[in-house]
Amino acid sequence: MYDGSELGLLQAGFNSMVAGLREREQVKDLFGRYVGSDVVEGALERGTALGGEIRDVAVLFVDLVGSTGIAATRPPTAVVALLNAFFAVVVDVVDEHDGWVNKFQGDAALAVFGAPATLADPAGCALAAARALAARLAERMPQVQTGIGVSAGRAVAGNLGDQRRFEYTVIGDPVNEAARLTELAKSASGRVLASATAVAAADPAEAARWRLGRRVRLRGRTEQTRLASPLPEPPG
Repeated sequence: MYDGSELGLLQAGFNSMVAGLREREQVKDLFGRYVGSDVVEGALERGTALGGEIRDVAVLFVDLVGSTGIAATRPPTAVVALLNAFFAVVVDVVDEHDGWVNKFQGDAALAVFGAPATLADPAGCALAAARALAARLAERMPQVQTGIGVSAGRAVAGNLGDQRRFEYTVIGDPVNEAARLTELAKSASGRVLASATAVAAADPAEAARWRLGRRVRLRGRTEQTRLASPLPEPPG
């Protein structure tokens, strides 16, 4: 009913409210695809401001092996299709383990567990995601090889940049360590490496799926990192 009566005015108000809610959901969906739904929810609830807070997080970094050669031997459209298929697997697995893909960097992806949404066991979630991701990539994309690294610890999570242009991200030693572990994992058996610190921080059930290895000094770091790798999955 569209008229000047009280009922008509009520209908007009209702229509306006529904339109506003629909627009809000469209905005959330659109920007959620760019920055993640948890980041959008946080911005709508608390507003946006530069700066961050110390959080206990785990970080998973995954990178393709030989991407330069792939780009040199395939048409650009084929490279884009390959990367999209690769990233689709990454997003699926990270979502399934309560993580958030913070960014895509060329042929690599950075996933965070424990920010912006708080998790009871961020290290365990990241380690389980790393194992699942390696298995799923081997199953669905056997034509590519990757390196996967996992680290955990305290980091600053928040908005970085300028008031005119910023992004929600995580800054700290776990991010750097995960990236270095990924480089090393590219030449390791199983292509997955984690820090012993991440394994120690995880739930015992997940920690039992990993074995500790040697200590190494990762590039750009002053202290040694003890490596951990997934135990072979039992048959069946």
